[in-house]
Amino acid sequence: MKDKHLSPEYIVTHQGDEYERFHGAVVTPIYENSLFVFKDFTSFTEAMRDETENYIYWRGNNPTVEVAEKKLAALEGGDACKLFSSGMAAITSAILSCVQAGDHVLCVSNIYGPAKKLLTYLEKFHIETTTIFSTETNEIERSIKSNTRVIYLESPTTMTFKLVDLPAVSKMAKQKGISTIIDNTWATPLYQKPLKMGIDIVVHSASKYLGGHSDLVGGVLVTNEARMKELFVQEFQLLGGVMPPFEAWMLTRGLRTLPIRMKQHQESTRKISTFLENHHAVKQVNYPGLPTNPYFELGRSMLEGYSGLLSFELKENNYHAVKKVIDSLAIFQIGVSWGGFESLVLSPNYGNNEQQLKEQNLDPGLIRLSIGLENTEELLEDLEKSLHHVVTTKNKREDIK
Repeated sequence: MKDKHLSPEYIVTHQGDEYERFHGAVVTPIYENSLFVFKDFTSFTEAMRDETENYIYWRGNNPTVEVAEKKLAALEGGDACKLFSSGMAAITSAILSCVQAGDHVLCVSNIYGPAKKLLTYLEKFHIETTTIFSTETNEIERSIKSNTRVIYLESPTTMTFKLVDLPAVSKMAKQKGISTIIDNTWATPLYQKPLKMGIDIVVHSASKYLGGHSDLVGGVLVTNEARMKELFVQEFQLLGGVMPPFEAWMLTRGLRTLPIRMKQHQESTRKISTFLENHHAVKQVNYPGLPTNPYFELGRSMLEGYSGLLSFELKENNYHAVKKVIDSLAIFQIGVSWGGFESLVLSPNYGNNEQQLKEQNLDPGLIRLSIGLENTEELLEDLEKSLHHVVTTKNKREDIK
């Protein structure tokens, strides 16, 4: 099949799988070799003329890695994809491919913490960063400087899950000669395709939904052919943060079930977000899939579905209440990351970072949930019992008063 409009299900199961090339193997072999040899020196020199199209060394192209790259490029609707050893390696390469000393990066709202730290780190190389917490296009435009070269964003945003009008921002950025980079990990390529909305570079943490099993760390970068040609020989090869073949093989395995897993994540999270919205201990639920969410209508124009990551804010918004809720959960495990088979819970409120929460516009009562693949009713029961603990504790304190 050569139709460019293949279904996601076809892409994850068959795209890039050259069965005849691999002796009919239905699963791509793992090419763990560090280098590739040539039958003669002429063949070698011809291959070296374009390292982007030939197998020469591990820190370049690899048949096993290439299968996952082809699938992800097709899912995103991009020309080319390269896999990295971590999401941060992909983010670093994306940003560095667009800036130099004296440039300015505009960061939109709340983003992944390490990405924010990277932008702060780049100040030592005279690359300036400012953050605007509004996601409104006109506010973003007003924050642009004469030396702005990159608008870096997430949509939905980290922790607060606000949406950015991607077509409007990308159109505005192109008019000003500014590159746009988005971390599309939350939506996955199944539910949002930023490249088709004009965004220049898409990055992912493959450790989340794409891998799906909490057993690999990796990064993804998808863009057009021209940008990838330059990025391949510079940020990709020179920085060396490439994905090993075994991790790529595991990523391909995860991708094959991505559509099925995402349907379950979405179904469970819709039920859980509705439950939380109607609970008397909860002040607000941050999930663009709720019809009552202020970004719901914008989401309908950009998103084809909703993933399993959301947050909610307790009415009793203090560290002790947050700690009580989290510690009372039985099925939800406490841990970083998300997008795996297991349900996870976390809060940015550590009990000693009140000022940091204010600076990041985060409510002290915010709790983040990653909804896994467990039985939905059991997850709802777990949350009900946990929230009952905080309500009971509050009532006891009020009785004492």
